[in-house]
Amino acid sequence: MIRRSLLLLLALSTAASAQQALTFWPSSNPEEIDFAKAITAAWNKANPTQQVKMQPLPASRSTEEVLLAAIAAKTTPDVAANIYPGAISQFVAAGGLYPHNKLADFKSFMTARSGADVLEAYTSADGNVYQIPWKSNPTMYAYNVTLLAQAGVKPGDLATYSGFLDAARKVKAKWGGKKYLYAPNIDPTWWQRFFDFYTLYIAASGGKTLLDKNGKVTFDNEAGQQVFTFLASLFKEGLAPTSSTAANRFFQGEALIEPAGPFTVPFYQQNAPKGFKFDFVPPPMPDAMKGKPVYTYGDPKNIAVFTTAKDPAVAWKFVKFVLSKENDALFMKSTGQIPYRLNIGKDPTFAPILKARPYLKKFLAQGAYTRGVDDSKNLIEIFDAISRQYDAAVVHGQGDPVSAIKKAAQNARDIIDGF
Repeated sequence: MIRRSLLLLLALSTAASAQQALTFWPSSNPEEIDFAKAITAAWNKANPTQQVKMQPLPASRSTEEVLLAAIAAKTTPDVAANIYPGAISQFVAAGGLYPHNKLADFKSFMTARSGADVLEAYTSADGNVYQIPWKSNPTMYAYNVTLLAQAGVKPGDLATYSGFLDAARKVKAKWGGKKYLYAPNIDPTWWQRFFDFYTLYIAASGGKTLLDKNGKVTFDNEAGQQVFTFLASLFKEGLAPTSSTAANRFFQGEALIEPAGPFTVPFYQQNAPKGFKFDFVPPPMPDAMKGKPVYTYGDPKNIAVFTTAKDPAVAWKFVKFVLSKENDALFMKSTGQIPYRLNIGKDPTFAPILKARPYLKKFLAQGAYTRGVDDSKNLIEIFDAISRQYDAAVVHGQGDPVSAIKKAAQNARDIIDGF
């Protein structure tokens, strides 16, 4: 009888532990999966009654589609990483995200880690914080050190539109159109515009995003017109290819620069040809802005606790573990990406990583001048409207680029107004 009672208690204890198990969905890229495995194993070893089950985000065209479908089906994990800030309004409207500011010590912990400004940037209009700032990877331009020098171009020449176009003409003249300074992506898929139009727009506008603080469309301003005109000039003069290829033009020496982030470098190091030398510069700006700070797209991704979480307090405890200084350092070492953490460049914990990855210092410096995206339920449709005009007027020269950006903006306004 006593033995049966002990076995029953053991079974109940096991069941209770199983109920405490959290589900954690990280990004599906290999480096982040390795990081997720390491932190999950460390957490489970230290927390035998609060176990975490790690499962990479299910395969789909986008993380946003996966999470929206999971929210609708109430099959969301307790915690997920790789949350795109531009989809927050959709997730909240669907009832999927927990208001993290209601968690104990949330504000004090996040302010100490990331700073009040970052926390404020991710606070929604209703005063709640539905996403936990995690990482930001500034978009810069990688350049082929050897070929750029052979073309007679200095990295500083790429700082302005006129200098950039002159450099593109030098490359064309030297190699007769077999090489290009820059080959902008011609894929019309909406998110491709983050790394050409949007990166350049943030630089040209001095750090503005597509919408103002009231949610009104503003990107048909002088900055938007200049960006479309600049990109259109590359294609119109034959300084950029209008055809696509499965090959990596940058690796093959057919393009001398390409947009890149810290996450790109491990890929370069593993896949680039022997002797391939690269470095980084900020994106170009209109000539009149020369000498001003260069802003760029920060490509942020965040973490969230979902409303389906079995125990939000335990989920938050796990997230704090993920965001600890030691695990931020492990993340940076494992992936080459940059956490939203204050004073990384001065903290001795990160010194060995920066020594091993010296290129990160440029991205850390650029990190002070980054912008994310607007929190709008219409963001994908807005970027799609921009991409359609980009494809027609910028790439294929079907119309005037200034008129095209105005048309894209009007289409965006119609989308927001529900027309």
